[in-house]
Amino acid sequence: MPIPTTARANGTASLPSPEEARAIAREAYIYGFPLVDSYRVQYSYFVDRNDPEYKGEWNTLTNTARVYTPDDKAIQTPNSDTPYSSVGADLRAEPLVISVPEVENGRYYSIQFVDMYTFNFAYVGSRATGNSSGTFLLAGPNWKGKPPSGVSAVVRSETELAFLLFRTQLFDPADIDNVKKIQAGYRVEPLSAFLGQPAPAAPAKIDFIKPLSVDEERTSPQFFSLLDFILQFCPVNPLETEMMARFAKLGIGAGKTFDPQALPPELLEAVEAGMADAWAAFKEHKETELDTGKRSSADSFGTRAFLNGNYLDRMSGAVLGIYGNSKEEAIYPVYFIDSKGESIDGAGHRYRIRFAQDALPPVNAFWSLTLYELPSSLLSANSLHRYLINSPMLPDLKRDADGGITLEIQHEMPAADRQANWLPAPAGPFFLVMRLYWPKAEALDGRWKAPALERVN
Repeated sequence: MPIPTTARANGTASLPSPEEARAIAREAYIYGFPLVDSYRVQYSYFVDRNDPEYKGEWNTLTNTARVYTPDDKAIQTPNSDTPYSSVGADLRAEPLVISVPEVENGRYYSIQFVDMYTFNFAYVGSRATGNSSGTFLLAGPNWKGKPPSGVSAVVRSETELAFLLFRTQLFDPADIDNVKKIQAGYRVEPLSAFLGQPAPAAPAKIDFIKPLSVDEERTSPQFFSLLDFILQFCPVNPLETEMMARFAKLGIGAGKTFDPQALPPELLEAVEAGMADAWAAFKEHKETELDTGKRSSADSFGTRAFLNGNYLDRMSGAVLGIYGNSKEEAIYPVYFIDSKGESIDGAGHRYRIRFAQDALPPVNAFWSLTLYELPSSLLSANSLHRYLINSPMLPDLKRDADGGITLEIQHEMPAADRQANWLPAPAGPFFLVMRLYWPKAEALDGRWKAPALERVN
């Protein structure tokens, strides 16, 4: 039989055994899922002009002057507190210069810098740099120039493509024009344009390949073909050299060719089993670590140094809420089960979360509680168009007799005197995400605990 392309890519006629191939596929899937799923999102945002989620061309700032709704389906567990602005950054030719206006004190904003690995490698904004105006230079791994005068700081991405996610706090619907003014003050331009100089030679045009759907990502071996494509923009980190050598045995890596159609049937079966093993590992991690509170979303997002090779944590972050913030910027207590350890379902069940008067989430910015349907992990449509309850809504919430606040989470409309505190739920399974933006020390060190989700019936 002809030598499979995976073997030719390795320069050898040998292939791993089915047992080794299964182990490699498991490891490479856990490692690669965030990259492949992030590529799916960014393809819809910056490549496919026919996609309803399309934002604009690479290196172009696009503002969304509204909060997300159930119609926004590209990103799992989207935040609906802060209108987004975004940039798909192609840093191969030259850096980008990001300028931000002065933002009034008391209004939170942030720019999250995410590389192709989904590491949060830098922040600009209220917590990180303050609300004063500033100018920042974003450079790729191969840039060797000097920053121009007037640049506050240089931010380095270890990958050639990156994603910038801006969040601007919206206090209430009437505040949207103020948010638009701030968004209009954000500016992103190539370094040459910032300096008024001719642009450098354009890099080679990228022949982007169509991503897999969310469902296909779970089972299609083409997952690894996509991973090969993505890794060409990711110079190998010295910490991952040995791991990449293992992956290369199966044709996985930058410059490699993973072709599932060229694999012998027993190896293709082993690869598919390895993918299933990765999902089994995620399931066990979620049920034994995340659902029990032993680990949290704070362990799933951050810099390369913070994640420190914990690829299963990184995968779980991407599965449950891709592009989550690093813990210093935001933490996300999540409710997948109620206080009795049972799954949450709005069909016939009602739930409550109660904050004591002196135990509201401790934040420097704001907090919110958002509901997501399962299995989609998207916002849940309802007659109130209410997808969250947050701290700017506190003046309108009904207080308990002792000054505390009880939130009602259920499908059916509650009694009139409890409707202000109602977060509508679907008549089916769901979960809840609390967001604490710019959390205080007591939220980070565990002195403050998120209250329990109590099932009423």
